[in-house]
Amino acid sequence: MQPSSVNPTPRPDSGTIFFAGGGTGGHLYPGIAVAQALLAAGSKLRPVFLCTQRAIDRVILEPTGFEFIPQPIVPPVKTVGGLLKFWNAWRETKELVSSLIGQHQPAAILGLGGYAAGAAVKLAGRKHIPTALINPDVIPGKANQYLLRYVSAICCQFEQTRQYLPGLHRSKMHVTGCPIRREFVKLPARGEAMARLGLDPMMHTLVITGASLGAKTVNEGVLEALAKMKIQGWQVLHLAGRDHAESVRVAYREMSARPHRDSEQGDIPVRVIDFIPAMWDVWAVADLAVSRAGASTCAELTATGIPSILLPYPFHRDKHQRLNAQILADSGAAVLCNDEMDRRKNGRKLEPILQSLLFDANKRSAMSAAAKSLAHLDASNRVASVVMEMTRQPTT
Repeated sequence: MQPSSVNPTPRPDSGTIFFAGGGTGGHLYPGIAVAQALLAAGSKLRPVFLCTQRAIDRVILEPTGFEFIPQPIVPPVKTVGGLLKFWNAWRETKELVSSLIGQHQPAAILGLGGYAAGAAVKLAGRKHIPTALINPDVIPGKANQYLLRYVSAICCQFEQTRQYLPGLHRSKMHVTGCPIRREFVKLPARGEAMARLGLDPMMHTLVITGASLGAKTVNEGVLEALAKMKIQGWQVLHLAGRDHAESVRVAYREMSARPHRDSEQGDIPVRVIDFIPAMWDVWAVADLAVSRAGASTCAELTATGIPSILLPYPFHRDKHQRLNAQILADSGAAVLCNDEMDRRKNGRKLEPILQSLLFDANKRSAMSAAAKSLAHLDASNRVASVVMEMTRQPTT
């Protein structure tokens, strides 16, 4: 509801800007990219991240040098105990954010999506602080759907998102692309990245990733497929996730030790990493990727032109990762492979797809060109421009 009076004084494009959200790299990395873009553009806005208490947030944010304040918010879980825990955390988070708003008087707030953006975006909207939201998935998630009413700008990766926005919010939509960090725009030299990752520069590289937290079903499906394949000339860089890395290492060791393994196949050269912030090194060496289809991952794949096999996260009711993947698949940039949540089924599906792509350089080249055609290399600057413009406008 709009108030009856208008404050004619524009807000300054200086002061603090809160980046609200976290819990995964997919939420934090776009915010980091926008913060970098603001500083590069000479903005006097000081980025402060309102993140979660998950360990991954600290791992991601500490190296950036940006200030961050963990919120006590937790994800909602549909059990009596889980919902009670969420609502208690929500109240604590509202109190913290309200205090921070009073202390910092932020010039703007940028919601990074998801449950961890909720309190800050809602309170800012009610206080008429310029507020924007990044919505990089095709379909807005439940948290973003709820927050649409509190923002004046919605920065989207895909034009297709428009059909999933209620009519009264479509005028707020800006197709900016999903912000990616500046290091993805110009990748490091392949040889240098190979050396940093401890890989053989004479071999092709298959990258396996389930994003910042890893993905158990992706890990298991790929292991099942590779156990039956010959991949001479290729090495594997497997980003398994902190909770899964050791079990994946064990699985590769057991694969090599199997007495029935065809001696002509030989051992698969593989390096397993739990997590790496410098994903630009990973994409600099990648010739093919097997991956989830989170919005940030899709943005990185298109920016760097990596052909991919995408297994969308299967547990979301709205299947929003599947729609992200479908856009890449429809353009010829990726192969969409539904995650069956079963090791053997995923392995059976992945094996022929991998066989067809590992040894077809022309197909991979065509997929790479298609991926690059979808890229928004200036997404970070576009979102930064939206934010800076908001801070210069009169508020109501």
